[in-house]
Amino acid sequence: MNRRTFLLGSAAVATACTSAAKRRLNVYNWENYVAGSTIPDFEREFDCRVRYATYGSAEEMLAKVMSGNSGWDVVFPSNSFVQPMRELGLLARLDHSLLSNLHNVADRFQAPEWDPQLNFCVPYMHSATGILYSKSVSRLPLAWSDLWTDSYQRRVTMLDDPAEVFGACLKRLGASINSGNPVELRHARDLAIQEKPLLRAYLNEEVRDQVVAGDVLVAQMWAQVAQVAMDNSSNLAFSFPSEGFALYADNASILRESKHQQLAHEFLNYLLRPNVAAKICEEMRTASANGAARSILPKSLRENAVLYPPAKVLARGEWFRAIPAAPQRLRDRYWTEIKAA
Repeated sequence: MNRRTFLLGSAAVATACTSAAKRRLNVYNWENYVAGSTIPDFEREFDCRVRYATYGSAEEMLAKVMSGNSGWDVVFPSNSFVQPMRELGLLARLDHSLLSNLHNVADRFQAPEWDPQLNFCVPYMHSATGILYSKSVSRLPLAWSDLWTDSYQRRVTMLDDPAEVFGACLKRLGASINSGNPVELRHARDLAIQEKPLLRAYLNEEVRDQVVAGDVLVAQMWAQVAQVAMDNSSNLAFSFPSEGFALYADNASILRESKHQQLAHEFLNYLLRPNVAAKICEEMRTASANGAARSILPKSLRENAVLYPPAKVLARGEWFRAIPAAPQRLRDRYWTEIKAA
């Protein structure tokens, strides 16, 4: 998934320790997914040097580590990538005896469907996909079907992400976002093509400022990005579409190729500390999978219904799953047709 393209800012955060004698750790993470002090504090406490870099999509990360000789130790695969990476032999089995803080993971993520025993990943952040919109619109976009009406002066964007666009179309059809049914996928393609004349563009996080400025009225968007926009404008709101919507979670994993397994476990255990995880969430406006961290967040964040939807809303959500090769090829072909239409 192409997500979170706000730059963290300072790459220098990863170079606080310069001695060649120090232990080293190589961390490859989503952009905007640690606080400014997260890496320097870890380096000081554990007397190490961290090489920290970021990526904008899980596909980008996977391409880098596929060789098994990438030089990275810790990565953060989305939930639908954990099983494929495990099957490819890319992930190390976690040693729970080195993860004393694992109990801080929220109950909802203690046995996730993508790794029920948490043998290969530690749930880190989570979110959902919905609709960010201006309160000035005459028709509130509370369903995906609203985005197929000419109600917003063609100031509408969808995500430049095939899984998300297919997800919205498939939910409109009453189907699963993970459908591999050729008939359902064809209908979803047709729906996307029907919608195109109503759209301004397919855009990811970069549309945020346009929504804040009022140039775009309605945007398919990830909840955590929407929250950042809403923090910058009281004229914005967010809806979880009535037909259903996509859920995703990003997870911390150690690569099997890692030559620094002990330090990598120490890093995961450090991220599991409630105060560390809470600081990241406060600074980056993200939703943590760490239940102990959430409990110490300010009430305004802890009870934020965009970042942490209530159970009744979450019941309409559906987790992204890995798509088998044949339907994925069909999706890829249809996405090319949608973009070319």
